[in-house]
Amino acid sequence: MSAFLFESRRLGYREFIPDDANALYRLNADPEVIRYTGDPPFEDEGEARAFILNYDQYRLYGHGRWIVADKNTDEVLGWCGLKNEDGMIDLGYRFFRPVWGKGYATEAAQACIDFGFSTLNMSRISGRVMPQNIASCRVLEKVGMTFTGFGDCDGFEGARIYGIEQDFTLE
Repeated sequence: MSAFLFESRRLGYREFIPDDANALYRLNADPEVIRYTGDPPFEDEGEARAFILNYDQYRLYGHGRWIVADKNTDEVLGWCGLKNEDGMIDLGYRFFRPVWGKGYATEAAQACIDFGFSTLNMSRISGRVMPQNIASCRVLEKVGMTFTGFGDCDGFEGARIYGIEQDFTLE
């Protein structure tokens, strides 16, 4: 079993490792999974491995996108995490289609927000989603993010921008 960086009720979260290349390759090979992302699929498993080996978010910022796995079986379900991008902390997620509709995206997004606020001391986390991706808009709303306007996301204009701020209320 994997050593997880943190866990939620059903899921564990850890950094990408080279052995995840096949999972990332298969995830991005599904046109429905990447439909609203603007990301091209990896050419092959080797390109996915190179992506992992060159992924510098953990080293540069102490956080990034994390593998999301079933805590009990260690099965990779997708990824979710916090990435420094375009001057903001961007919450992103991607899951294999057979596990859509089971609440994993919402659980993972909430866990990453909680980890970002409580452990990484972030003050604001944003999420960007194409307006046609209604399911992703709902996930961001379920985890308490508020629609703040439209902006750019990976070269696409008109993305819906959501945000949530840490509550620093003194008790």
